[in-house]
Amino acid sequence: MKQEKSMLSPLKAWKYLVKEPVTVSKKDIFVKPREAADRYRGFHVNEHDKCTGCGTCSEICPTDAINMIVLPDQPFVDGKKNERPAFDYGRCSFCGLCVDICTGDSLHMTKEYVHITPDVNQMYFMPDELGIHQKKFENGWLRDEVSELLDLERYEMKHEGVSRKSSFIEIVKGFSYEMALAESSRCVECGVCTQTCPAQMNIPEYIRTVYDGDLKKGIEWIYKTNPLANVCGRICTHKCESACVISNRGDAVAIRWLKRYIVDNTPMDQYEAGALAYVTEKTNGKVAIVGSGPSGLSCAYYLSTLGYEVDVYEKNALPGGVIRYGGPEYRLPEESVKKDILMIENAGVNFICNTELGKDISLETLEEKYDSVFLGIGFSYSRPLPIPGSDNHEVKFAIEFLGQARDYNRGLRAIPDISDEVIVIGGGNVAFDVARTLIRLQEEKYGKSSVAMAALEHREILPADLEEIEEGEEEGLKYSFGYGPQAIKVEDGIIKGLHVKKVLSIFDGEGRFNPSYDEEDQKIIPAKQVYIAIGQMANFDFFNEEMKNNIEFFRGKVKVNDNGQFDHYPWLFAGGDIVRGPDIINGVATGHDAAKAIDAYIRSK
Repeated sequence: MKQEKSMLSPLKAWKYLVKEPVTVSKKDIFVKPREAADRYRGFHVNEHDKCTGCGTCSEICPTDAINMIVLPDQPFVDGKKNERPAFDYGRCSFCGLCVDICTGDSLHMTKEYVHITPDVNQMYFMPDELGIHQKKFENGWLRDEVSELLDLERYEMKHEGVSRKSSFIEIVKGFSYEMALAESSRCVECGVCTQTCPAQMNIPEYIRTVYDGDLKKGIEWIYKTNPLANVCGRICTHKCESACVISNRGDAVAIRWLKRYIVDNTPMDQYEAGALAYVTEKTNGKVAIVGSGPSGLSCAYYLSTLGYEVDVYEKNALPGGVIRYGGPEYRLPEESVKKDILMIENAGVNFICNTELGKDISLETLEEKYDSVFLGIGFSYSRPLPIPGSDNHEVKFAIEFLGQARDYNRGLRAIPDISDEVIVIGGGNVAFDVARTLIRLQEEKYGKSSVAMAALEHREILPADLEEIEEGEEEGLKYSFGYGPQAIKVEDGIIKGLHVKKVLSIFDGEGRFNPSYDEEDQKIIPAKQVYIAIGQMANFDFFNEEMKNNIEFFRGKVKVNDNGQFDHYPWLFAGGDIVRGPDIINGVATGHDAAKAIDAYIRSK
């Protein structure tokens, strides 16, 4: 209801008759400008060290007054672009929207307002922490709860209402439509995540398809750079999320879960159409891939899109490598793996299983039969731990055990030989995969579980994901973090426990791995079996002596050029674990890059 004015209101103006008038000269404006209001929207300051270069300020500007300028000297780091905003004050309306949406909390508006020049080129500034005139002015407009434009809280995934420790059912349920729509709306589409992702995935583009409701287009965007959409929608290390600019002030966008939403909810006919949209007729040549892990599968798929016939050799009975025999069922269901591999098969890739390089076929034979060969053999062997007692028959190894557990869940073998009291040595994600799988198998076999873990690292610096640590604790894992294994205690051939000492430091003064211990703090952790999960390695016995002499090895990996190619053997390429170390998304990236390099090599012959 409109409020009626008082008939005396006009008389209020008479008060100014007795006030001293204010006269402002041009000189006074510069020498002693009047104090602006507390929330005045004046010229900007931008703390360059905090600025992410995301460009959201430029995108939201209603007068197109902000341009992002590349600073060549600005160092590139994950989570930041080397760009900073420049303001055209001839266009700026001083609305403050750029401050309200700033993802890095670097942009503010000061009480500074004086700048007069007849030269339009002198109205363009790239402010830093001292503003446009390099003088410190008080802050004016700052973002508050009312003007906040970003949704800073993540929409959390739902979990299945089952006892985790007694089931291999996938724990995470996935986003509903409403949750995915809300979560996708949090993305500012800056692309900082893309430049951090090893595979350079088009992340803002496929997230946008969730918001637009065009999931088939989302599949097409994903398959441009990653043919393991189902796998990476579940167990990717999601480096992109650690770089998400929203995480500077809130929770990172759930990029991995949005990818999973797309692959789980696209109708199968549309999914296949999107996944195979780039596949062409096979007319260019024939390539052999050794190993069907992430790098091998990626290389095979993209070679197929380039028109090559591709044979993939796999030593195991089923293709997939670490995604088939590594990740536990409760995190990576069999159906997800099968779906990814099916799309690669439908792209025209041929799998030859139960064929091991160096035993069933040689590199020399592959060189003769194919135009090029790609090695994606992976780190498929567990690294041993040379301590007393490690040769006992009840000492088990991570990679072998996880493969046995997966085959058991597939119904291809009996339950692995597990004891009712075990300890796992290691603090990475693989160690937690082993420990949490053991809990589930113990619950099934014995109706109870007793699994301990020992790791050199303290809890705060463990290499494993935080969710693994927290969920493992909820499932009953007993931790001895910051304790280093000294010996496996064995009596009459039977394991009694693990002897550990408190770790004082892991590296010496020169940065070399050289743990030191507190001799006053040591103990025996009871166990009947010991599982070693301290790392993986490859077996290079398939190289002949000449090749071993011509190939450079370092830290268990091989050295290749920027194209993934061996300098002495231009027909031979490599990627994945043996080039960059064990990581699924890195494997996908190196496989994709190698496919392009192989294409260039064959075309140049």
